[in-house]
This record gives sequence, C-alpha cells and structure tokens, in this order.
Amino acid sequence: MPLVPPPRSAAPPATDIPPTSVLTANQPEWTVGDLAGALKRTLEDAFGHVRLRGEISGYRGQHGSGHAYFSLKDGQARIDAVVWKGVFGRLRQRPQEGLEVIATGRITTFAGKSSYQIVVESLEPAGLGAWMALLEERKKQLAAEGLFAPEHKRAIPYLPRVVGVVTSPTGAVIRDILHRLEDRFPRPVLVWPVRVQGDGAAEEVAAAIRGFNALKPGGPIPRPDVLIVARGGGSIEDLWAFNEECVVRAAFESAIPLISAVGHETDTTLIDYVSDRRAPTPTGAAEMAVPVRADLIATVADLSARALGAVGRRIERDRVDLRALGRALPSADALLAAKRQRLDLAEARLAPALAAGASRHRARLQLLLDRMARRSPDVALANARARLARIDHRPLHALQNDVQRKGEALVQLGRRLLVARDASLERARALQARRTDRLLALSDRLTQAGARGIERRRDRLEGLAGLLGSLSYHAVLERGYVLVRDAAGLPMRRAAEAAAATRLSLQFSDGTVAAVPDVGQDPDGAAKRRASARPSPASARAAERRSAKPASPVRQGSLFDA
Repeated sequence: MPLVPPPRSAAPPATDIPPTSVLTANQPEWTVGDLAGALKRTLEDAFGHVRLRGEISGYRGQHGSGHAYFSLKDGQARIDAVVWKGVFGRLRQRPQEGLEVIATGRITTFAGKSSYQIVVESLEPAGLGAWMALLEERKKQLAAEGLFAPEHKRAIPYLPRVVGVVTSPTGAVIRDILHRLEDRFPRPVLVWPVRVQGDGAAEEVAAAIRGFNALKPGGPIPRPDVLIVARGGGSIEDLWAFNEECVVRAAFESAIPLISAVGHETDTTLIDYVSDRRAPTPTGAAEMAVPVRADLIATVADLSARALGAVGRRIERDRVDLRALGRALPSADALLAAKRQRLDLAEARLAPALAAGASRHRARLQLLLDRMARRSPDVALANARARLARIDHRPLHALQNDVQRKGEALVQLGRRLLVARDASLERARALQARRTDRLLALSDRLTQAGARGIERRRDRLEGLAGLLGSLSYHAVLERGYVLVRDAAGLPMRRAAEAAAATRLSLQFSDGTVAAVPDVGQDPDGAAKRRASARPSPASARAAERRSAKPASPVRQGSLFDA
C-alpha cells in the first residue's frame, strides 16, 4: 500500500524537543584529513617519546625503500612499528623475529590506515619473547628425541607419478604450486584442504599428512609419491601451527617423502627441521618436486644423439681396424707353405721308420720263440705233477694228528672244569648256610626288640590316656558344671560377657543346649527363680554322693588291642 503524505495545511506536532537537524546545524564540519591531523597532534602532544617493551613480530627485513616495518606485541595487545632508513643504519640492535626488545620512539598515527604506530629511534635487547622461548624449548626436546637426525632424511623421487599438497585451498599458495608444476612437468596433484592458521589448524595438517600415508598403493585414490606442506608468509603467531608437536611427529612418521614450504625464505618452523627437504617458498617446493620437462626432453634428445654418434663412430673405427688387420694378414699360400714342407719331410721319414720298427719287433719275437722252445710248458707241467705226487697224503695225516691233539686237550680241560664247578658249588652252599643262620638270628632279635618297643609305647599311651582323662574338662562337666560358649564357640568366663552376648551355647556332660541371655528381668525375680529351682535336700545329698564318687578317667582305646 503506497504511503500518502500528509496535507500541507496540517500543523506540526507540538513538542519541546528541537529536531536533530537543528541540533547538528551549528556543529563544525570536519574533513577526513583534518580529523586525522587533529588526532595525530593530540596523540603526539599527549605521549611524545615513550619506551615500549615487547616482542618483535612480523619482521621480514628492510623494505625496498630501506625502511623496516614490524610489530611490537605482548600477551594483551600489539602496536605497529616503523624504523626509517636513516635510523636503521644507526641501530645498535637490529630487529629480529621473536626478539623481546625495549624500543624508544615517538607515538604517532598513520592516516592512510587509520592506525597508530611508534616511530622507533633506538632498540635495546630485552631477551627472547615467550613465543621464541617456547619454540626453542620444543626444538631442543624434539632434537633430543632424534626427530631432526640427518639419517632419517629420505631422497625425493626424481619424477613422482602423483604429488600431494597439504595447504589452504583458497590462498595463492596452491595456485602458485599448480602453476609451477604445469610449467615444469605436469603431474596429477591431490590437494588435501586444511586451515593453515588459527585454532585446529595443527590438528588438520597432522591429519592430512597421516591421511595421505594411509592411502593404499594401487587403490581407487592414487597414493602420492611426494608430499608438499605449504603456507604463505606471516608472523610467528600465524605460522605457529607448523611448530606444534603433532605436526612435527606426523611429518617424522610419514612414509612418503615430505617437502616443507612454510612462509618465506627467512621464516623457519619446526616442520622444516623434520621434513626431508625444505623449500624457501611454495614455488620452490614445486621446483624441488618435479624436474623441467623441456630440459628432460632436450637432455634425452642430446643423450640420444650422442649415443647414436658414439655408436656410429665405434662402428667406423672397428671397420677401419678390421681393414687394417685384413691387410696385415698373410696369404693362404704363405701360411700353408711351411706346413706343407713339414708334411713332406715327415712322409719321407715315415717309410724307413716303419721298416726299422718292424725289423726290431720281428727280432724280439724270434727271441721269445727261442726261449719258449728251450723252456717248454709241457716240461713245466710234468715237473709240477711230479712234485704233487711226492707230496701225496702228507697234509691229510698232519690234519688228523692236529685234530687228535686238540681233542685230547679239550677232554683234559673238561675234567678240570668239572672239578672247579663242584668246588664252587660246595663253597656257595657253605656261604648260603652261614648267611641263613645269621639272618635267622637277626630276625629273632628284631622280633624281641619290636615286642619290647610296642610294650613300652602301650604303657606310655595308657599313662597319657589316664592323664588326659584326669585333666579333661569333661570330668568337670560330669560333676554338674556347664561350659558356656558364645555364638563363635569361644568359652565365656564373666557374667557381663554372657549378658552382652546375643546367643549362648551351654555344654553339659551329655550334650549341648542353645540359650538366649535374659537381662531384662529384675534381680528379685531372678532370686526367686533360683530359690524355686533349688534342689530338695534328698536330691542335694544324692548329688553330693555322686560328686564324692571319684570320676573314672576317660580311657582311650589302644591301637594295639585289635
């Protein structure tokens, strides 16, 4: 519904408060520059020269103009600081990141940023700041554990198949890395997006490193061959996530080679010490990860050309050498001439040598025939038969005589063995008889000693049984007494203990009765009950006669009466 303005003739509402336009009409108008100048003069007049103690943060060296810009901070606030070029050269203490200093200078404002700052005129060291002290302490602790040892460093693969990047997906770092990889050698890139600053950034970076290592080789998601952990520059607070212990330990445990590219070249974090390679910038990390493809192609082409040239030169050199060797070789006739001559000489000497050899063997054969004729085998055989006839039956007679002699020796030996056997048996019987008599005597002595020992032990046992019967409390119970025990079975000797007990056990001579103490009745009633329960004189005299009769001791049966 459109708004309808009120009619012109309508009177304004009656009120005592003037409109806002009336209140602000008399206030002066400021330009932005005038207000900035007034604020600057007010701040400089109120403070002038001051001495500030704080920790240097965000120092990146001198600017191109020669000036130096950084911040001074403590646990509560921070202030921008600037050192002009002319003052910087006269400083006795140069600014250092994380150094706690005392700065002397003027407080002023910078209108271009609507901020206040201190123009430093001198710096004095005041010690390491809290951040740097914590960083140094953690660095010493991890170094003592061996996390920074050089032997744990691994070589970066020359040409990785996949490159993994842990960084923020929205910053310029990832674009620089991708652009540099595209220029040098395009490779597949896996980006694990993380926060690189603020709460939870360290845990995300550590989880990303472990997540890349958890990928299985040959899985649906390819496992990177090299990791790049990257972040742009910043102050020590901005880069503190990469000084956290969880990130350092994750980088140390990584099975994949890792390149750290955190901050600029002057920034140093703990992940730089534990990583396999440290890059000054994220772009430098990309250059370390892959070689230049064009250079590789040129190198391969140059090596191929050099190899082809070397092979061609080798073939040509071998061809020339072969031709030279071929020219140096003698002809076939020259090589075979000496051999042919030696063959002709050997053929000429062969026929006479064969004839001389045949003649020698013929003479030797004739000599053997003559010797056989003089010593005929028939004659040797006849002589052997004559010697055998002369020997005839002499070996048989000698064997029979030997057998007869040995038989007689065996008969004599048998007779001696029989005599020795009878003597041995006689001695054995006599020894056995003596041992039997001795054994019988020992048996009689053992039986007598056992009987005497048993008798002594029976007498002692009977005496102990009588003593036990006389000392046992059962004899006392036979005389009319009662043994009072508590619920635990312990005897009670005082009436107060019986009154305090919840349950009693009364042991008589013939059995046990359970009882409950009655402590609530009056003494008079108890006395009356005791009087009424008093036995009669006759029963009392009978009890006295029973008590006067000596109690027979309890006799334990003997184990030897059976």
